Amino acid sequence: MARVWLAEQWGSPDTWTFAEREVPHPGPGEVTIRVRAAGVNPADYKHVSRPRPGLELPVAIGYEAAGELVELGPGTEIASGGGAPGDPVVAFRIQGGYATEITVPAADVFAKPAALTDEEAANLLLAGATAAQMLDVTRVGAGDTILVHGASGAVGVSVLQQAAELGAHVIGTASEASFARVRRFGGIPVAYGPGLADRVRDAAKGPIAAALDTVGTDEAIDVSLELVADRDRIVTIVDTGRAGAEGIHLIFGAQPESAAFRDAVRPRLLALAAEGRLQVPIARTYPLAEAPEALRFLAEGHPGGKIALLP
Repeated sequence: MARVWLAEQWGSPDTWTFAEREVPHPGPGEVTIRVRAAGVNPADYKHVSRPRPGLELPVAIGYEAAGELVELGPGTEIASGGGAPGDPVVAFRIQGGYATEITVPAADVFAKPAALTDEEAANLLLAGATAAQMLDVTRVGAGDTILVHGASGAVGVSVLQQAAELGAHVIGTASEASFARVRRFGGIPVAYGPGLADRVRDAAKGPIAAALDTVGTDEAIDVSLELVADRDRIVTIVDTGRAGAEGIHLIFGAQPESAAFRDAVRPRLLALAAEGRLQVPIARTYPLAEAPEALRFLAEGHPGGKIALLP
């Protein structure tokens, strides 16, 4: 038997159930993982807060996890090749990572980079794949100066590092308390609030090629529109309404093109992490049994890094 967090009704994490469940033996194309850490993301609670098309209750919570292989289905290898019981792995674009043990598609399981702890590996891929797609749809390249709204958050920190790999320069909005984190990962921090566009201009000393919004405020969209000439180089992952009204990109994991991109980019992100070129700051860990409390902390908005649940 395994313990797993389930949403058995639409609502907040306080309504979830920490249940016991049989873990099925893996069939062909599947593996069973003993979870050592589960990544914690806003999507974990947002996606079950109200009914969503194509999603039926009960919903097992959690899209990413790290742990060790327990069993492989007949004739099955993990996505990075091979695999044997006891091997450390990371899984992303799964359902039910908030668990002690889980059987998942082998295509979503990769060897864990030795450079990452379980807590870091469990939090690498959702934020990392989102950041990678934001840079891709806005065509960020060498020599570009870009604006990132929310640069000190999980997606923002990954954008900072991946933009540096592309040879781009980043100006990132953050609270003054988070400026050090933005600088640590190569960005130039600017405080949000009145006068933001002028502060960005002063910091950039040249044109802003693209704007990436991870916060969804009107200020973020307004300043992006003011500073970026080409609306095809503005993207948000939050503001559905303004994206449609203003003709800018909106991306989220359920879009077919987003799902395909995020699946395809996983090996590259893992390779960067293995080489120490993509880091995952961890703010805090919680026991798996305290998942609702971890999500309350996340919802406060400024955790200072990623959060992991430890079974």
